[in-house]
Amino acid sequence: MSRRKTVGIVDYGVGNQASVWRALHKLDYRCRVSDDPKKLDETDILFLPGVGAFPTAMEKLHEHDLVEYLQGEAHKGKPFVGLCLGMQLLAEQSHEHGLTAGLGLIPGEVVPFPGGGWHIGWNAIEQLGDDPLFAECDGMAMYFNHSFIFDAPDEYRVYAARTEGSFPVGVRRGNLVGMQFHPEKSQAAGRALLSALVEGLCK
Repeated sequence: MSRRKTVGIVDYGVGNQASVWRALHKLDYRCRVSDDPKKLDETDILFLPGVGAFPTAMEKLHEHDLVEYLQGEAHKGKPFVGLCLGMQLLAEQSHEHGLTAGLGLIPGEVVPFPGGGWHIGWNAIEQLGDDPLFAECDGMAMYFNHSFIFDAPDEYRVYAARTEGSFPVGVRRGNLVGMQFHPEKSQAAGRALLSALVEGLCK
């Protein structure tokens, strides 16, 4: 019988840590919600949730002394998943409310949603490429709520969604994965993806 995985949920004051915890807890993972690197070190995978504005989130990460820690863990190869704003924070920079440097872990920048406005509600995700980590959830509907997107180079894009046009909603660079939607709010499809991410990245 395999050991239960322990998930570290980064708590930096900007995010929906509780709903991410509930979703992962239902999947029978141990979860630690913390801003303490020593406690996060004792986990198998890190999740960085986030809601709100990019500049505020980066400011909070700096206030909690988590920027260098998260960069270091990513560079060491620890599995790391950013959700919604947490995905955008993986980028080099964002144009939301001016120009703000991100964690710089995946090339690209955060720009306004095509055509402006918001992308809210359910939308199907389409796999780009043939990475087996993402195959199970290809075509499933996930819940979105955002007005900016992570414009990453094609080689890092793993999922797209469509409104009038196609735009990236999933990225991967090795051990790092970002999802623009909210799998924790996406019912059975979201739980399937969370399980695939934890099991696939923690091999």
